[in-house]
Amino acid sequence: MNQSNCPVPKDQQPTNEFIELSKSKIFSWPKSKKSFLFILLKFWAVTFFVFVIISSGSVYFETSTLRYVLLSFFSSLSLPFLFSVRLYLGWNHIFKRLTSEKVEYEESGWYDGQIWIKPVKLKEKESLIASLEVKPILKNLTQFISLIIIFALIGVLLFQKNYL
Repeated sequence: MNQSNCPVPKDQQPTNEFIELSKSKIFSWPKSKKSFLFILLKFWAVTFFVFVIISSGSVYFETSTLRYVLLSFFSSLSLPFLFSVRLYLGWNHIFKRLTSEKVEYEESGWYDGQIWIKPVKLKEKESLIASLEVKPILKNLTQFISLIIIFALIGVLLFQKNYL
């Protein structure tokens, strides 16, 4: 944005917010589908190990080990799910700011909210950034969240019907 025409503070401009989020160590992970999958798998494996240790303290663990290992498997999906949802919410916020026709900003605090209407050229530039950069990230995150939900539902169905 041209600083002379734009009243929005530099750190609240959607393009700059996108750049800052892209530079963020954690929020940059979903940019690559394979590396994000690897990170989620590592995160899940550590969580699974912790959940197995916790469930091994149960008295019933000795009688039905398979049941408690599978219970740990499915319940350990909760932390990668929450992590993925947090990433999705952050990227979705940036996507909405980039595609919006107006920029809401605050000059000095929460009580003085202002609205600035983007010029056409800037709106086109930010829409292009949103569709080429942010939309694929949101698509990847949606796929991972859906996959985690499917695994969790399979686990709930297995334990609900007492197949184990």
